[in-house]
Amino acid sequence: MDRRTFLATGAAFAIGAQPKPAPTPTQFQIACMTLPYSRFPLVRALKGIHSVGYKYVAWGTSHKEDDGKDVPVLARDATPEKAKELATRCKDLGLETVMMFSGIYPEAKDGLEVLTQRLKQAGAAGVPQVLTFGHTKGGNRKLWVERFKQLGPIAKDNNVMLVVKQHGGETGTGEACAEITKEVDHPNVKVNYDAGNVLDYLNKDPLPDIKLCAAEVRSFCIKDHRNWPKSEDCGPGFGEIDHYKLLHPVAFTGLRMPLACENISAPLLPRPDKPEDVDTLAKRAREFLEVVIAGLQLPTGK
Repeated sequence: MDRRTFLATGAAFAIGAQPKPAPTPTQFQIACMTLPYSRFPLVRALKGIHSVGYKYVAWGTSHKEDDGKDVPVLARDATPEKAKELATRCKDLGLETVMMFSGIYPEAKDGLEVLTQRLKQAGAAGVPQVLTFGHTKGGNRKLWVERFKQLGPIAKDNNVMLVVKQHGGETGTGEACAEITKEVDHPNVKVNYDAGNVLDYLNKDPLPDIKLCAAEVRSFCIKDHRNWPKSEDCGPGFGEIDHYKLLHPVAFTGLRMPLACENISAPLLPRPDKPEDVDTLAKRAREFLEVVIAGLQLPTGK
């Protein structure tokens, strides 16, 4: 071997021996939905969520206000300016809004119009994701794909992502939802993963399922579930779902990914009748998820 060959071989070996760059951790945004506080006024929900350490919030559906009436967090026909005002209220309380409910099934008669308005509301408010899902008895896949293809460009124009989660029926698994989003083939139409719904509605283990759709997942509705001693949804860590295994397939995507706590309840116990007790459950859910994420994303060798 001459000197030139020796040097070239050595250089090639050195290049090949370079360590691979460390994977980029997912920026999980642990949020609490206002939904667990639906029996109390919206402003109390926002203050409670912030008081127990959350930086992020997801808008639920409605809240019982001081006059005893259930009032939508944001009406489906509200102007984009109203959405912006609500987002500003949240910011003033120290919360960044990362997700909002669409409040309509994609196959509904006025589904296209309402989802379009929701995307415009979210765009004006700076809310990055609008959540939708199908009826528990199934949906019209062909119509979903058709409408999502129309909504994708609208979502992009508003800098928003439309995410679809599992809700029983034909779209009860992440795999089924991912098949739809892949057929739509638009970067602003992706999957939200709800492990509790997969176990609840279909009695199907969500852990193998999420591996089949992880590449399409852009957020989570955090909800655990128990089948024993009775079937009921609950807060993360209270149920039968291993959240280490659940989040592992998406722990190093480099993306921002909201984890919106939709259910924070304790199994077997009655629903809290005081907002302070909801605060306690919300804090526990946040702390549990923080521990899980810290462990999953611990640098190699630590």
